[in-house]
Amino acid sequence: MIVCGDDALAERLSAELTTVYRERVTLVVPSSNVTGVTNPTRASALLDRLQAAMNRAADTPGGSGEAPRMLEASLLTEAVLVEAGVREAAALALVHDDDAANIHAALAARRLNPRLRLVIRLYNRKLGQYLEELLDQAAALAAPGLDPDALDTSTTVLSDADTAAPALAATAVAGTSKVVQADGLLLRAVERTPPDRGEVADPGLCTLALLSSTTNDPAGAEGSDASGQDGPALLPDVDAVASATGRGTVVLETVAHTGATSASGRLAGRGLPLASLFSRRLRWSLAGLVASVLGLAVASWLTTDDHPLHAAYLTLLDLFAIGDPAVGEPTARQVLQLLSGLAGLLLLPVLLAAVLEGLGTFRTVSALRRPPRGLSGHVVLLGLGKIGTRVLARLRELDIPVVCIEEDPEARGLPVARRLRVPTVLGDVTQEGVLESAKVHRAHALLALTSSDTTNLEAVLYARSVKPDLRVALRLYDDDFATAVYRTLRAAHPQALTRSRSVSTLAAPAFAGAMMGRQILGAIPVERRVLLFAALNVAGHPELEGRTVAESFRAGSWRVLALDTAAPDDRLPDLAANPAHEDTDRPAGLVWDVHPGYVLRPRDRVVLAATRQGLAELLGRQPQGGTHGAGPERTGRRD
Repeated sequence: MIVCGDDALAERLSAELTTVYRERVTLVVPSSNVTGVTNPTRASALLDRLQAAMNRAADTPGGSGEAPRMLEASLLTEAVLVEAGVREAAALALVHDDDAANIHAALAARRLNPRLRLVIRLYNRKLGQYLEELLDQAAALAAPGLDPDALDTSTTVLSDADTAAPALAATAVAGTSKVVQADGLLLRAVERTPPDRGEVADPGLCTLALLSSTTNDPAGAEGSDASGQDGPALLPDVDAVASATGRGTVVLETVAHTGATSASGRLAGRGLPLASLFSRRLRWSLAGLVASVLGLAVASWLTTDDHPLHAAYLTLLDLFAIGDPAVGEPTARQVLQLLSGLAGLLLLPVLLAAVLEGLGTFRTVSALRRPPRGLSGHVVLLGLGKIGTRVLARLRELDIPVVCIEEDPEARGLPVARRLRVPTVLGDVTQEGVLESAKVHRAHALLALTSSDTTNLEAVLYARSVKPDLRVALRLYDDDFATAVYRTLRAAHPQALTRSRSVSTLAAPAFAGAMMGRQILGAIPVERRVLLFAALNVAGHPELEGRTVAESFRAGSWRVLALDTAAPDDRLPDLAANPAHEDTDRPAGLVWDVHPGYVLRPRDRVVLAATRQGLAELLGRQPQGGTHGAGPERTGRRD
C-alpha cells in the first residue's frame, strides 16, 4: 500500500492501514526543500506524529503493525511512484490537499499499473465523478481481462470534507440525528440519553453503540479507544444493552432514500431579494401614506357627493400639487385640499429614501449579509475553509440558522455563504467584538472548525465566558490535547454540551476501506471512536455465507443492517452514488430490519455496520496472527 500526502489525513490513513489492516505501507511525503514549505523538519514531524498515532493504536486490543517506510520527494513524478513500488502495489492513496497534484499523480499511476486500486482525495465533486469514470475506462482498456467486480473498486474518489461534514453538523444541534449520507442513501443514528430507573431504552431498529459509562452525561469522558470499560462499546449484543445502566445509546432509527434537490431549493438565494428590498421602517411609512391618501379620497367622496373615481382623482391632483386652488369651494373641500398637499410634502422624502435604499440594495444584493438584530437560537460557524463550507451547506439543508465568522476575505466558503444569504462576519475571532458581532450570546451552538487547534480553543473559551451553557464542538487534531480540553471544559461547565472532533479521524477509516476494495458508505462518530457503514457481497465471506442474520452478528465487530433485494443485474453498481436519472421501474433495493432467521446466500449483497477491526477481520486480516506476505492472502476478497 502506498499513501502520498503531507497532512493529518495521510498520517491517520497510514496508521489505519498498518495497525488495523496490518498492511505494509510506504508513505510518500514532500521533501523539506520543497518550494513553499517553510518548516525544514516537516517530514520528520509527520513521522513523529505517525509513530505517536501507531503507539496509541497499539495500546488498543489487537492493535499492532510495523512503521511505514518513509520516502521524501520534491514532486510526485512517475519516477517517484516507481521507486515507491507502484507497479507491485495493491492500492495507492493520493491524499494531498492539492486537487491538481492528486489528479496528475493518478493519471501517471494508472499508466504504470492498470490494475492498481486508486483512492483519490478531491474536493470538487463533479470533477471527481468525471475523473473516476475516466480512470476506470483507462483500466478496462489497459487490462481487458480485468474482473468487472474489481473494476467497480478500481478508482474511488473521496472527500474528507464530505465524510466529516454530517457528523460535525449533527453535533451543533441537540437531538439532531447523526447522519451518514452517501448521495442516494441516508442513514440516521440517534443519540439517546440513559433511561430513567425502571424504564427500558427504545432500541430503534438496532442499537449501534453504548456511550461512555456515566449517569449524568450521555457522552461521559468522551471515551476513546484507550478508555477501557469506561469508553464506548460499539455494536453491543442484546445482553450488553439490557445490562447497561446509566449509559446512553446510539440507535438506528430511520432509513430513507434522498431524492433530487428541488428546483426551488437549488435556486433559493440566487434571485433578487424583493422581500428585503426596502427596510421595515420604510415599508411602514409607505403604508401609512397610502392609507392617508385613501382616507382623504373617501372623505372627499362623502363631503362633495362626487363620483368615487372623480373624488380620488381630485385627491391625487391635490397630493401632487397640480390641482386648481379650491377658492370659493366649501370649507370641507378646502380643508381636504390642504391635507392632501401636506401628504404630498410627506410623500416626497419617503419616495427619495425608497429610491436610495433600493439602489443600495441592488448594489449589495451579492454582498455578505450582516447578522440581524433580533437573531437568536442560531449556530455560529467559525471557519469557511473546505470543512466549514461543507458543514455550512449541510446546516442550511436542515434549515438551521447560521452565522459564519471568517478571517480570510478570499476564503473558499464566502461565495457559498453569499449565495445562501447566510450572515457572515469578516474578522479575526481572537479579536474582541468579533464573536459578539455574530450574536454568540444568543446562539444555540458554536462550531469551531478552523485548521488551528489553538484558535478553536480560544474561541470556545471566550464564547463560554459570554454564555456558559453554550453548546460547542471543536475541530481538534491531537487526541491527548482533545481529551484534556474536553475534561477541563466539562469540569468548568458541567451543564453544557462539549464535543471534540478530528476530521482526519472521521475520514481515515473510509479512505482505508476504499483502499481495501470495500464500498464504504460513511462513518458515524461515537464519541472519539468511529463506526463504519459498508456495502459487502456475501460471496467469499465464510463469516456471512450460509449463516442467518442473527448468526452472522458478532458483537463488537460487525452487524448486518440491510439486504439488497434487487436481482444482481438490477443492482446499483455503487450504493454510494445516485443513478444518472431516476429509474422508477427499478425494483426496490435495500430492505432494513431484516428477519434474524434469514439465511444469507452467496448472491446477496448486504449493508453492515462494522468497527475498524471488525472490517479488517472480514477482509481476511485479523489484527492478531495476520501475515505480512504479499501472496493471495494479502489481496483479500474483492466484492
